[in-house]
This record gives sequence, structure tokens and C-alpha cells, in this order.
Amino acid sequence: MSILSALIEPVTGLLDKYIPDATEKQRIAFELSTISEKHAQELAVAQIELNKADARGSWFQSSWRPLCGYVAVLGMAINFLVSPVAAGFGVVIPQADAGTLMPLLLGMLGLSGSRSLERIKGVGK
Repeated sequence: MSILSALIEPVTGLLDKYIPDATEKQRIAFELSTISEKHAQELAVAQIELNKADARGSWFQSSWRPLCGYVAVLGMAINFLVSPVAAGFGVVIPQADAGTLMPLLLGMLGLSGSRSLERIKGVGK
């Protein structure tokens, strides 16, 4: 904005030479001096609209964490419910690696627990 203001000031100085009418000169000088403010306001409005669109997000942004939880719970259900029941009928179902699922699930539960604690204490937004 300072560059635009620096360009406008010399132009308003030229108005004295070329425009004899004082009211017309003042009107033009005022319009020139408010150009940078109008431009800054337009930029701010455009940024607000961009922020609104970004805040809406997408399905993926709001659903990746629950999806990870669903995958971990599904893997645990297959390991501890479906596979043992199917083994009783002679059907072998491959199991997911619990060494990979447990840190994912427990990490997510721990993070959500700390997030809930933040909300209870009023620290988190």
C-alpha cells in the first residue's frame, strides 16, 4: 500500500498545474488519495471470502480422523471377533497386524482424551 500511496502523491501535486477549479481539484485529489484504501478493503474482503471457503473444508478434511478410527476398529473386530468365530467353523480369515493397529487406535484415543480434557478446562477452542 505504501508504494501506491507514493505514486499517488506526485499525481495530486500535478493537479495544481492542470486543473484551475479548486472544488474539482479537491474532488480528484480525494479520489486519488482513497484509491489505496479502496484497494486494501477489496483485498481484505477477498481474503475473508477465501477464509470462509477454507473454513468450510471438504469431506476429506473433516473425515480422515474418524476414518482412521473406523479402520482400526474394523481391524480389531476382525482380529478378535470375526476370525475366532470363523475359525470355529474351519474358515481361516487373515488377521490384521495388531502391532500396527494398537498404536494407531491408542494414539487416537489418547489425543481425543487430551482434547476432551482441554475442552472441559476451557483451554481449547
